[in-house]
Amino acid sequence: MQELLGRIAKLDPEASLGLRVIACFDELMAGEVNSHALASAAAALAGCPAGFRSGDGSRQLRVDSGGVSIPGDRPAEVAALSLPNDSEVWLEREDVALPNDVLILERFGLAIGVRFGLERQQLETPRDVALVLDPAATPEDRSAAAVRLGLMPGSGYRVLAAPLFAVFEKRPAGPTDVITSEHGTLQVVIVTDDTEDIAVTPAGLGPSGSIGELPRSLRAAVVALRLSRPPEEGLVRAENFGGLVELLAESSDTTDPDAALIDEIMDSPWAESTVRVLLEAPTIRQAARDLGLHHSTVQSRAEQIERCLGYDPLSGYNRTRLGISVLRWRLRNSRVLELPGPVG
Repeated sequence: MQELLGRIAKLDPEASLGLRVIACFDELMAGEVNSHALASAAAALAGCPAGFRSGDGSRQLRVDSGGVSIPGDRPAEVAALSLPNDSEVWLEREDVALPNDVLILERFGLAIGVRFGLERQQLETPRDVALVLDPAATPEDRSAAAVRLGLMPGSGYRVLAAPLFAVFEKRPAGPTDVITSEHGTLQVVIVTDDTEDIAVTPAGLGPSGSIGELPRSLRAAVVALRLSRPPEEGLVRAENFGGLVELLAESSDTTDPDAALIDEIMDSPWAESTVRVLLEAPTIRQAARDLGLHHSTVQSRAEQIERCLGYDPLSGYNRTRLGISVLRWRLRNSRVLELPGPVG
């Protein structure tokens, strides 16, 4: 499915939306996520609350589009899908149904059926992945969750963060869940620090650390994910940016006096590629060679950037200043966590 999805997405991104829904639930089932994660994915994809009820009424789960549990019974009028043994899944959409609602319900129902019916597992399994990644949880609760997940004290782990619609050419082994961040709904996988051949796009991979450092690895992984630019940069490793990831995670546009100026520069069609090469190349002549342009053209662009910013972007710490501003610009303009709109 992932291979087919990748091929169709290149030909027609709109036509691939249905396949992306299918691939999303396929990956979540492969990751053996719990029922809350499945409901969170359905709610995020549909943009409205989703839920499940067992046939005997002993279990009910409702989750809003932000992944938060909703108390109480479901509304009387919902778009529901009946499952064996009188169980059901549903979407609580107040407006007219959208074209992909039926498909989301089908895949949600299938995933719940596989998890609860065929595997005969308890529906409300602990959300240990979310707990071990939660910086607000106590160290004792995180340690207990880590033990239940089979994580070993003294070993190193990383967090892999990806959108719901990420393409997994090969799913890495490790505990998986769906969580909600301020930037969108994420699939997260906890992998060992020596895991190789991670083939996921787009995705961000956090730095290695102990079990207690997993929340920090998640935060860095989300920054790395938002810096990704598929297909050129599908998987971004936070460690490639060193301490800049922490700086970017902690700061905001309100602390960047150059934000508006960078936005103005980046409006030019040549700006992003030119700025990137200027930051990487040791000289303007080398930048011109890397861009395949005449030296005078690149020199003119560098002077235009300097006039706009009010400082020489290639002198001393100014190069670092420009680099940080550009990374912040990339974060402001990241689209990797945006879910596609419905196809009419």
